[in-house]
Amino acid sequence: MDEVLIGSVIASTLRVTTPLLLGALAGLLSERSGVVDLGLEGKMLSAAFAAAAVGALSGSTTLAIVAALLVACVWSLVHGFACVSHRGDQVVSGVAINMVSAGLTVVLGIAWFAQGGQTPPVSPEVRLHGLVPGLAEPVEGQWFASVLGHGLLSHNGLVYTAFALVFAVWYFLERTRPGLRLRAVGENPAMVEAAGVSVKGLRYGALVLNGLLCGLAGAYLTLAQNASFAPNMTAGRGYIALAAMIFGKWKPLPTAAACLLFGFLDAVAIRLQGVKLPGIGEVPVQAIQALPYLLTVILLAGFIGQALAPKALGRPYVKER
Repeated sequence: MDEVLIGSVIASTLRVTTPLLLGALAGLLSERSGVVDLGLEGKMLSAAFAAAAVGALSGSTTLAIVAALLVACVWSLVHGFACVSHRGDQVVSGVAINMVSAGLTVVLGIAWFAQGGQTPPVSPEVRLHGLVPGLAEPVEGQWFASVLGHGLLSHNGLVYTAFALVFAVWYFLERTRPGLRLRAVGENPAMVEAAGVSVKGLRYGALVLNGLLCGLAGAYLTLAQNASFAPNMTAGRGYIALAAMIFGKWKPLPTAAACLLFGFLDAVAIRLQGVKLPGIGEVPVQAIQALPYLLTVILLAGFIGQALAPKALGRPYVKER
């Protein structure tokens, strides 16, 4: 393989991995506190719409990101209100968020912009650009510039933030008192309550962090990866993020590795489009697009071994009197 191809695959892997990683970390924090969150897809989609709409109207990157964070946090608080405060079914609440987000973003897009549910393109000044503009393209014959430069160093700040958050989440859960309490509430909430710590407070705190990370993931989709919002543009990334979290057994570092694997598969699938394979011929585009999802199912079905979820996951907590 030449250096241009290697650099391009590495760069594509990191770009595709970023929203998956942010979503997976969001789900990890929520589920380690005992709250199932199937609404990652809807939160990311709503945040992507908010970032694109506000970015297109205001011309401000900061306002676009803040709007994405606020919308995702509101959905997280709605999820908490239904499931933590009123002990509703967490799976139903998450699926409802996905369904409402999918419909509401299209309706608002049509009402506000009259472009079939899409938003106007975000101006180049609002979009997130690589920290080093000179590394935007690989250079043939230059291994360092292509693989290290373009492959690893050509991305915007949100990509590096996502990978830095992996270690921040690990440190938070493993080395801080609030993180230890959050893990404990996902295992034995009665014990946490007996120690004088609010179970609801911890779970709401985890959901707020969950919303912030989903907001960053959604903002990345419209401010870095695409030029505007399109209906259902998350395309199952929230579910793949959940799969990566389970594949990583609810631990930050293995979850990041799983996201990189799924991102690599997606990047390779993109490169295979139009390529003729020996004995097969040109692979249909539909088969290429389905490859990451198919491999996700295969990996989850047969190669992760026993994945032990937090013991209190999905169980509404009723305070003993």
